[in-house]
Amino acid sequence: MSTLTKKMIAEGIGTFTLVFGGCGTAIFAGGSVGFLGVAIAFGLTVVAMAYGIGHISGAHLNPAVSFGCFVNGRMSGKEFGSYVAAQVVGAIIAAAVLALIAGQCGDGKLGDFAANGFGNDFYKGAAGYKDCSLVGAFVAEAVLTFLFLMVILGSTDKLGAGINAGLAIGLTLVLIHLISIPLTNTSVNPARSISQALFSENGLALKQLWLFIVAPMVGAGAAGVCYKTFQKSDK
Repeated sequence: MSTLTKKMIAEGIGTFTLVFGGCGTAIFAGGSVGFLGVAIAFGLTVVAMAYGIGHISGAHLNPAVSFGCFVNGRMSGKEFGSYVAAQVVGAIIAAAVLALIAGQCGDGKLGDFAANGFGNDFYKGAAGYKDCSLVGAFVAEAVLTFLFLMVILGSTDKLGAGINAGLAIGLTLVLIHLISIPLTNTSVNPARSISQALFSENGLALKQLWLFIVAPMVGAGAAGVCYKTFQKSDK
């Protein structure tokens, strides 16, 4: 088995875990644990996978993270494409399993699932959510992904946090969710968004999906370029 194949399998498993753990908490326990609990769940899955598969693939678990690394020069175009394919497949499989379980519980309805969206038309006044405009949602997702990548690129740098990088990245994801769950249900991860939109019964989930692909990639790309300036100044 080639090294790239091993990395793809690891990314598929890791992204499956992220979606199953994070989105699963939102779907099945969101009403009990609230936004804080969901935020912690996403952070915990990243920490777990960082230490579980980080030594194999880097535990990107997210096309935006891979894009930021690609722009920063840390991976090739072939690796980037392979990672994204594995991440999206892993996320969709996780969503399919969640949908299967949800269909066997209660009334069997999936509802919004854990899809990302914005505005009152999407959330229909659900408790805790804000009426965020398209521009507000785009800026939030792009800026938060930028900050997420800056932490990832910095903590995994040879001069960075070393063994503590996974913890730093996981805690940052918790913070990101605390900020943006009320705005967009927090994406910063196109694979996570794609997987949930495919199974959501909310008709706007697929229509608004483009934003949760484009905005995180814009933010990640900007971070990849920005972090290069730090690397050049260190030489």
